[in-house]
Amino acid sequence: MKLQCDVEVVNRMLPTFGMKSRGKGARAVLSIGKHLDKTSQRCNVYMMICTAKDRTGSKYKLKGNIEKFFTWFVEEGKATVRLKEPAVDICLSKADANSLKHFLSAARLADKGGDASSLPLSTLTPVRARDVEQPKKKLTIVSKKDYPLTCSFPYSLEQLQVSYCKLSRVDMRMLSLKALRKLDLSNNHIKKLPATIGDLACLSELVLHSNHLEAFSEALCLSTLQRTLQILDLSQNRLQALPTQFCQLRELVNLKLDDNKLVFLPFHLGRLTKLRFLSAAHNQLAMLPGDFRKLRLENLDLFGNPFVQSNPLDHIMRLSFPVSLQELASRTIANLRIPYGPQLIPARLCRDLELAKICDCGRFCVNFYIKMCVSMNLHQVSHTVVLVDDMGGTDAPVQQYFCSLSCYSEFLDNSLQRGIR
Repeated sequence: MKLQCDVEVVNRMLPTFGMKSRGKGARAVLSIGKHLDKTSQRCNVYMMICTAKDRTGSKYKLKGNIEKFFTWFVEEGKATVRLKEPAVDICLSKADANSLKHFLSAARLADKGGDASSLPLSTLTPVRARDVEQPKKKLTIVSKKDYPLTCSFPYSLEQLQVSYCKLSRVDMRMLSLKALRKLDLSNNHIKKLPATIGDLACLSELVLHSNHLEAFSEALCLSTLQRTLQILDLSQNRLQALPTQFCQLRELVNLKLDDNKLVFLPFHLGRLTKLRFLSAAHNQLAMLPGDFRKLRLENLDLFGNPFVQSNPLDHIMRLSFPVSLQELASRTIANLRIPYGPQLIPARLCRDLELAKICDCGRFCVNFYIKMCVSMNLHQVSHTVVLVDDMGGTDAPVQQYFCSLSCYSEFLDNSLQRGIR
């Protein structure tokens, strides 16, 4: 049984002499195994601690020699083993939580004098220098021949880049790296993302450009990425749409969607209130969602999209008279901001309300409306704008909704008067 972690051996007698421990652990390998006791000429079970300064290791007898285990923070990879003789506390930290639990279980069995054959014992030999190096934080692999096939990724990784390795799927070993903050899988052949990427609780940057992705799942949008993900690069893939739930990723600051096949952007894009950098160049966007007006960006790039020419008289009418009771009820819920959920109303109505549109008058409409496109200068939402076309334009069509004929007529009248002036 071996464990890699940071270790500090604290002598409990130091305060007696007015001294303090240095309070800092060293990288070490801990082993539990048999060792011949020269005094009694019997084999006993020992714990051996090897560090970079002491690779031959210091041994501590375990049988009947453990006074107490302190395991309040074992889920964080921390624990303390208090020995009777010598009077030291062995403080463990930065360990893999599961490995630490197994190691402590073996130490308990050894302390109680359990059958040695039932213990996962190791050979107590000096360790290699690389085994006691500081935990690796960053790893870059840009060649298939360097990709690890027989060993795992260092558990302590915070940044991992695996590019040009022709991966067709995400290696599940990467998803056990709980400290991972940046994952770069660019320039591979990945077609689908596992929902378990959402279990990487520290992930703030996800780079997936130049793959074969055809979708970004709802499960990822509803995972812990909602609270952590700040940078997302999905450029140069095969995406045709993003789910409505995509706008739950409200910590996003930088979003790259260039060179895909997107026909439209998420309906509630304006909910990404922290978004500052957005690029969706070279897609198939004909118009922008109405929520786009709510964005406050520093840089925006929409070059190379086939935007339609806005025409106030070119509209889609989805009104019926009289307005249905369901539509009236849905509008009331939206306008009065009444809380709702699948436990209160049918799930289908919840989905409809998630796509409620805002009329030019400020009121909501759901399934009955008039839709048209109006031209908007993109400098209204972004400090810097990459030209929309080769003609030097910075205007783009944005969807506009109206809840009634009267609102639509009033908009046309106002537009006409502005044109006369």
